[in-house]
Amino acid sequence: MNFLTNLLPQPAPGPRIKKQRRGVETKSAAEIETMRQAAKIVATVLKEISELVEPGMTTADLDAHAEKRIREMGATPSFKGYHGFPGSICSSINNEVVHGIPSHKKVIRRGDVLKVDTGAYYEGFHGDSCITIAVGEVTPAAAKLIQIAEEALYKGIKQVKAGSYLLDIAGAIQDHVEANGFKVVEDFTGHGVGRNLHEEPSVFNFRTHEMPNVKLKAGMTLAIEPILNAGSKHTRTLSDRWTVVTVDRSLSAQFEHTVLVTADGYEILTDRSQL
Repeated sequence: MNFLTNLLPQPAPGPRIKKQRRGVETKSAAEIETMRQAAKIVATVLKEISELVEPGMTTADLDAHAEKRIREMGATPSFKGYHGFPGSICSSINNEVVHGIPSHKKVIRRGDVLKVDTGAYYEGFHGDSCITIAVGEVTPAAAKLIQIAEEALYKGIKQVKAGSYLLDIAGAIQDHVEANGFKVVEDFTGHGVGRNLHEEPSVFNFRTHEMPNVKLKAGMTLAIEPILNAGSKHTRTLSDRWTVVTVDRSLSAQFEHTVLVTADGYEILTDRSQL
């Protein structure tokens, strides 16, 4: 889940929203094992949604499935109630970039580019992941956008290991996206994830000197999540104060994994292929 505080209402009081810890954390072996379980729940839910979604369903149908399954597996939805967000998933269709609110009025149609982002809070730790689904047969241009978005995620992940830097991830993502004629959305970034859904550092998808170029250490857990637009990189937020759309109505795609930094590489904690 991407997050931009100046777009959102202030959080309501309650036990679900914890005070943000300062600094970049590394996790202990026991904490990493708990995160593996949280991430596995997220991966399971997204795999199930990718297999059950079909034209005629609503995004509220997907949200209900996600919440039911997250709770059945002993976790709670990370997103529901987070800064007032009403759903257990973010469901963003076509030109919707991020933070789409699930609704019974939002019907999924053949040819849609559907982004589904969800998180699970399990025994004190969060997992977070997003997929983009081609609903039925999509246009060749849409299929390419989805393909490059997923490839960009893995290009970034391959840079992860202790001693590497955030700019290594950002550069690999940006180069692949731009080489294929798409734009990286710069309004949102990935993030650290663990005890809090959003932790330091910001994991950017483009080269910048405006954010700290953190050196990676074993035990860090990062949500890496490139977002691509087919047209302009610029976005705007709708009146619901959540749903972000492209300014030119072009398509958008996103993929995200929760990734553990190891001494010699990485572990994809939300890997759906292992289920």
